[in-house]
Amino acid sequence: MNEAFWPEGFTLSGINSGIKPVRKDLMVMLCDKPASTASVFTTNRCSAAPVELSKAALSASGGRMRAVICNSGNANAATGDQGMKNALRMAEATAEAFSIAPDEVLVASTGVIGQTLPVEKISAAMPALRTAAGSTHWRDAAEAIMTTDTFSKAFAVDVALSGGIARIAGIAKGSGMICPNMATMLAFLGTDVAIDPALLQEMLSAANAVSFNAITVDGDTSTNDMAAIMSSGKGAEVLRGTDDASSFGEALRLVMTMLAQLIIVDGEGATKFVELRVTGAANDEEARMAAMTVANSPLVKTAIHGEDANWGRIIAAAGRSGATFVQEELSVHFDDEPILKPGLDANFSEERAKEIMSKDEFTITLSLGEGPGSAIVWTCDLSHGYIEINGSYRS
Repeated sequence: MNEAFWPEGFTLSGINSGIKPVRKDLMVMLCDKPASTASVFTTNRCSAAPVELSKAALSASGGRMRAVICNSGNANAATGDQGMKNALRMAEATAEAFSIAPDEVLVASTGVIGQTLPVEKISAAMPALRTAAGSTHWRDAAEAIMTTDTFSKAFAVDVALSGGIARIAGIAKGSGMICPNMATMLAFLGTDVAIDPALLQEMLSAANAVSFNAITVDGDTSTNDMAAIMSSGKGAEVLRGTDDASSFGEALRLVMTMLAQLIIVDGEGATKFVELRVTGAANDEEARMAAMTVANSPLVKTAIHGEDANWGRIIAAAGRSGATFVQEELSVHFDDEPILKPGLDANFSEERAKEIMSKDEFTITLSLGEGPGSAIVWTCDLSHGYIEINGSYRS
């Protein structure tokens, strides 16, 4: 991705601080002036110290921050008072290195839960982090937040506004412990538009609902999830209720959806990417309930891995989701192939179903009836590889 795609007003860096033996494990994203900032955080009641510190800092600032600091290799979660002290020390060390205030820093961590963060390594690495910072170093930052990810995740778009071209870029990490309720996932985005923090927060929350909150790898919601965006104000202004706001919001959803889908593609042990569509529900919320229950079902996910068109597992999962429907009205399609027709008619071609399920990517559509509600979520299969990765995660 060339330099022209990155938004103006940001410098980023990603280095190895010694938390991990070799791979990058520390990143910073810095805006050159106080930036309109919005964020969403995990709703897990065992939320990590950096989550709690960042929520408080963002609230106190009125939505204007200068930097995000993030380490991988250690979640700094379930670490008590010392964990909060270490998160605060991360903010202080970042502030000292980049000549900003500690309460202008969002702090994030990812990795093993319940282990004390070696914050002294982070403090010692700050001069190297500052030296390595550059306006095009988004990929370095993306590498530094990886845990079990097999590839770094970055994406950027240009969007035409009435005041000129605006840029939105983002990086994300996530592979396992992915079932966002706001994936383990982190996402940091930057844009050069000028926008009010309250409007930016509304747009981030709306985009999050149909991107990071519409993916699942394993049904586990992390203690450390965070998605944040900063706006440098270097470019065109976006005002509420305008065509520019609509265009910017659509572009933001595109960036976040692409990053979310990359997380599913990189799901731990995943071999298949599946788009699950639910239609005909009583309302969108019931459609989402059914979609997430099916997408999280170990029986459905193992059938996907085994390329077994076991439609009974799909409707059974929908039946326990809380969504209302009449089972005789259900239908299931794999891509465009009908697998179950209304009236519980399952006269389908096993050979054609196997052909579809053997692909790396395919779509499952579950219709609950004739209602107006619909939802789309993205999931993956559950393979032996997932067990191998998570059976020895702390090793």
